[in-house]
Amino acid sequence: MAETLDLAVNGTLMRGLELNGNLLSVGATFVRETKTESAYRLWSINDRYPAMIRVREGGNAIAVEVWRVPVASLGTILLQEPPGLCIGKVYLIDGEIVLGVLGEPISCENQEEITQYGGWRGYQEVRGDS
Repeated sequence: MAETLDLAVNGTLMRGLELNGNLLSVGATFVRETKTESAYRLWSINDRYPAMIRVREGGNAIAVEVWRVPVASLGTILLQEPPGLCIGKVYLIDGEIVLGVLGEPISCENQEEITQYGGWRGYQEVRGDS
């Protein structure tokens, strides 16, 4: 079994953001910036963090960061994530499939869709949070 795995993150776990320390504290290392394939939609959950969901139609490429994470720490990272987020397979623009942070559909109900901004940082820029 591999000792590490690649994890795609699309919100507050990204470099310089609120929960990035959760990755750093378990020894995760930044690999690269990339995007998902054009099959995802993104919602702002109470303007605190995003939730990304893979869809059949109406999706876009969403900016993500890929981090190399110790396998033994994946549960620790997930347990520190906000409610309504989970781990699933994420399809990247280059065809690679990695694990990543996704949103549960119910958590996106009655929330603002922000897919058109291309990612959490793009949304923050529009809001003036960056």
